Order: sequence, then structure tokens, then C-alpha cells
Amino acid sequence: MNEEQSLSKPSFLQRLKKRYLRTPLRTTDELLQVLKEAEKNHVIDSHSRLIIEGTMQLEKLEVRDAMVPKSKMVMIEYQATTKDLLDIMIKSSHSRFPIINSNKNKIQGVILAKDLLEFLAGDQRSEFNYKEYLRDSILVPESKTLGALLRDFQQKKSHMAIVMDEYGEIAGLVTLEDVLEQIVGEIEDEHDLEEDSIIDFGEGRFLLKANIPIEEFDEFFGVKLQVENIDTVAGLVIKGFTRLPEQMDEISLQGFDFKILKTDSRRIHLLEVERSLNAGNT
Repeated sequence: MNEEQSLSKPSFLQRLKKRYLRTPLRTTDELLQVLKEAEKNHVIDSHSRLIIEGTMQLEKLEVRDAMVPKSKMVMIEYQATTKDLLDIMIKSSHSRFPIINSNKNKIQGVILAKDLLEFLAGDQRSEFNYKEYLRDSILVPESKTLGALLRDFQQKKSHMAIVMDEYGEIAGLVTLEDVLEQIVGEIEDEHDLEEDSIIDFGEGRFLLKANIPIEEFDEFFGVKLQVENIDTVAGLVIKGFTRLPEQMDEISLQGFDFKILKTDSRRIHLLEVERSLNAGNT
């Protein structure tokens, strides 16, 4: 294909507009419906539709919806020694670490694990002086939209921001990965902890990761759920509601009672499940 042919070939969005947008779109709901029709007619696949929808959600979601709260932040005190730094970095497997002041109320900056590794690789016998490697931290309010934050990350070439509450106190942190997960779903790597998908709470109650396969659920409970074109328990529950349920919603399906413990605007994360007292009514 020569350059002239390449320039004349309509883009994906142009083809989509020509085929489906015969009238101007006025709401996001109309656009979402067009995307569903495009998927139905094999113009795009389901993965592409979900990514587009996830990207649209970034302008509605706020930093507080994706941040890691302060209580779960891995921070390094300003007096930390080289050994302290190394121990923390190995244990946490993170790549970026906020340095907090002596009063634990202000972030002095961020250091990267690779800077310490490069220092150690040089066979240095002196203490690692983190101040020489300290990088500025981005401060953002909890109310900032994830779309605006993503643009900040791109413009400032940064991967982490410190989240401040309305009183100017540290509320948490948010990373580029946290934002991208709102688009493509959870991103796991070899350092992520492997946790049980089903935890027994006792008294017949179980905590359940919503994305576990139906087969794993069947094996654990010794049942055979009746499903068609559904791969996960989350899919089963959403089909039962015929919508994305909200937190604390409850439903009984195929002999089990499900309660939504954690959800967001795109997916279910955690469920509480127990066997129904009267399976005949499910």
C-alpha cells in the first residue's frame, strides 16, 4: 500500500461513524449503545469495547476511587539507613518509595529502587545518600478526575502522585498502574501476592473473589452451577441482577446467597456467599 492509498483509507473511528452515526450523538449512553452495536456486528471485539468504555469512565472517576490509602502506603522515614532502604525495597517489591519527614505529615520526595541498586552495584562503601537521588512528588487532591491525572502523568513523565485531603494532609498515593487498571482491569505481575480466592469465615459464610472461574467455585462447594457462556462468578451474579449491582446488594442464585462487598463502576471485586437456607426458592 503506497502513501496515497494509506492516507485515503478511512480510520477505525471514521468507519464507525459512517456505519453507525447517522445522527449526531448527544449523550454518553448513546455512544455506549453504538459501541455495543459495533461489537454485535463484529466491527470491534468485546475487549476493545471494554477498553473504550473504561477510558470514558476516567472522566467520571476521582483519584479517591483508585488510590492506595495512607494506612497501606509503604513509606520510608528520612533517617533510614542503606540497609533499611534495601530491606524495605526487597520486602515490598515496589519500585518507587515516598520519603516522609520526621513528623510523618509531609512527603519530601520519591526515590526509585533502581537508584539504590545502581549505587550498590558500584561497590560503594559509604551510606546511600537518598537526598542526591530524591525526585519531586506530584501532589493531587482526592477530587481530581483520573482522566486529568493521567494527563498529568503524561506531561510530567511521572508514575506516582501523593494524594492530599481537603485539610492538606496525606490521604494516600496513586500510581499510573492504578489508573490503567480502571481501563483494562487488574494488572498482576510476578510480585503480586497470591491469595486464596475463597476464604472461610465460619458459620457457613465465605469471602469470595468475584473473578474466580465457575469451575473453581464448583470444585470448592461440590456443586455444578448451571451456566451458559459465563466464565466467572462475577458474570453469574451480574446476569442474575441483569445490571451491575451496587455495594451491599444481595441476590440468591442456584442455592447460594450472594452479597456484594466491593464493587466499582465497571466490575464486582468481592462477594460474601453462603448456601441458601431454602434452595428451592432460588
